[in-house]
Amino acid sequence: MNDRTCIVTRRQAEADELIRFVVGPDSAVVPDIKRNLPGRGCWVTADRLHIDKAAAKNLFARAFKAQVTVPAELGDIVDGLLSRSALGMLGLARKAGAVVLGAAKVEAAVRDGQALFVLHAREASDDGVRKISQARRATVHLGGPATPAYKLFPEAELSLALGGTNVIHAAVLAQDAGKAVEKRMVALDRYRGGTPDDLAMLAAVADDDDAAEDME
Repeated sequence: MNDRTCIVTRRQAEADELIRFVVGPDSAVVPDIKRNLPGRGCWVTADRLHIDKAAAKNLFARAFKAQVTVPAELGDIVDGLLSRSALGMLGLARKAGAVVLGAAKVEAAVRDGQALFVLHAREASDDGVRKISQARRATVHLGGPATPAYKLFPEAELSLALGGTNVIHAAVLAQDAGKAVEKRMVALDRYRGGTPDDLAMLAAVADDDDAAEDME
């Protein structure tokens, strides 16, 4: 089997689309998020669904051709590793000046085209999210960049990572430090099933553009 073939789907993919696993000294399956642990590895499509399937169908034992122990909470372990990686990188981006906080500053960064992506705390009010979403739509209409938005963390985790209090809205800016964070946020979002709100937003923009063309 190719080194980067998912043991569930049997499809080859780029490393960023997969999660590597190795067997630890105690014969337990260990996620290798950074892809640097020693030993023979196997790969699983980088979302919770496929990792749960690999565990439930005993596919790790088949891939490693050995008796292995799969932690019952393997899916949660991977989620935690991805989450900590994303939050850690977010904190570094904040120190590099690549993050702005607060609804007004986030909205301004979106409208100026400086925001690479937006983060909303899970506790964010519908009204606060709506105003920033309107700015995101308006920016696209005016020919600016589409700005993804994620709601991946509670307020407490965002505040801790960013060294603030009551952090509800944040924007990561389009700088080198921001791009490093984006990679990890995309990985975590994909692992958790994606962000349907963004798909709906982009669809709404497309519908509005079609309607405008029909009126011309």
